[in-house]
Amino acid sequence: MELTILVCFATYTALLFLVMWLTSRRGASGNEAFFRAGRRSPWPVVAYGMIGASLSGVTFMSVPGGVYSGGWTYMPLVFGYVLGYAVIALVLLPLYYRLNLTSIYTYLSQRFGLRSEKTGALFFILSRLLGSALRMYLVVFVLYEFVFRAWGIPFWVPAVVFIAIILLYTFRGGIKTVVWTDMLQTTFLLLAAAATVVAILGSLDMGLGDLVQLSREKGYTRMWETDPTAPKFWVKQLLSGMFITITMTGLDQDMMQKNLTCKNLRDAQKNVMTSSLLFIVVNILFLMLGSALLLYADQTGFPLPVGDGGAVVPDKIFPSIAFSLSGFTAVCFVLGMVAAGYSSADGTLTALTTTFCYDFLGFDKEESGKQVRQNSQFSILNSQLKIRRLVHVAFALLYLLVIIAFRPFHRQSLIDTVFDVAGFTYGPLLGLYAFGLFTRRRARDRWVPFIAVLSPVVCYVLKLNSFSWFGYHFGFEILLLNGLITFVLLWLSSLNTEHQTLNTKH
Repeated sequence: MELTILVCFATYTALLFLVMWLTSRRGASGNEAFFRAGRRSPWPVVAYGMIGASLSGVTFMSVPGGVYSGGWTYMPLVFGYVLGYAVIALVLLPLYYRLNLTSIYTYLSQRFGLRSEKTGALFFILSRLLGSALRMYLVVFVLYEFVFRAWGIPFWVPAVVFIAIILLYTFRGGIKTVVWTDMLQTTFLLLAAAATVVAILGSLDMGLGDLVQLSREKGYTRMWETDPTAPKFWVKQLLSGMFITITMTGLDQDMMQKNLTCKNLRDAQKNVMTSSLLFIVVNILFLMLGSALLLYADQTGFPLPVGDGGAVVPDKIFPSIAFSLSGFTAVCFVLGMVAAGYSSADGTLTALTTTFCYDFLGFDKEESGKQVRQNSQFSILNSQLKIRRLVHVAFALLYLLVIIAFRPFHRQSLIDTVFDVAGFTYGPLLGLYAFGLFTRRRARDRWVPFIAVLSPVVCYVLKLNSFSWFGYHFGFEILLLNGLITFVLLWLSSLNTEHQTLNTKH
């Protein structure tokens, strides 16, 4: 079995390198391909690929596993995603295309100043580096537990292999390659989930209708949490889903860089709205998979995996059943996990490189200098190419360090950990963009970094003590509070004059 899994892994990796080779031989090349893909990406390809990039290994395992404790209470969050995508399509994308941005944090420089731009970029780097590394960690963790541990191979070895592969196939083509590999990865991820559901139904000798009926009878499909004090109260989930999408997609360089490779604004908007509708269907598939896994365990007596404290570990339910059910489901699971792992890391690595090069090293400022002669411009572009490659390798190493360092701290379901990280790191971005878009006041640029740090610190203290102080548990809505505190502090510290920096109306 282990040999079969390795062969499948090698075959899939070879497919990725084939896509990399095909995408890098024609059209834009160099930094133009790496950062912008020549602005020629077909919007249906971007829309489909965004499914895999957004789902990641966390969704692949934690959403099905989360049915054990929460039923389908994840769905109101998904409905909130649709509202968030509408805001992105109607508010943020027109702004980004009007300003012809490569790094979306350049907007903060034009609106407030350089310190604001670097603050926004730094919060993105911190959030994406941690969040995406945790997603990748889950892939490495599962393959290590179910394949490599039996061979006595240390945990860091598969981690190094994964990061090295991602570095190699994104090194040249960057976002141009990622747009097309995401399409391949989405396909394998969805096929793996669907094939597992079909295999479980065949094993239990039941149809899809039986699965839905039995899941409903056992309470697996409970969707609406009506207790206002519960972390997954449906209103909080709906609002959190909306603002999570606005921040983790609309204010996220990784996700928006793919959208900005579309030919024009209209294509980008069609891409975003199509993705939002596909997300509903895809997440229902993964929740149905979770119900099928629990029914299989219930009807066959399969023991659910437990941790050191004796509690069930939701993240291990899917892999445990997939590996025990049959060789077919084991292979499907591995291919899905590998696809999810690659899709959550390749775009992030490219986006981190883009953000650092544009917002900290000033690539756009050098490229747009009007006094640069043609031969000097060639020298600058050649230098930028070398710098970009060094930055790309450096972020890959940081990525690897986070994955290895996190292993002793893996306790709760990782989807909760990822959203916790997002709540504290994307909150300041939400406040900054809201203040820039919906007010005409001019923020004090030098104060922005302090406000952006103070807001999540206040939220962290509130989250730790909210139940003892107010009898209330904060869930994902801590993101909203974080953004609101940032907005209020920016307002109180701002100048009561209209900004003059941005040469466009919004």
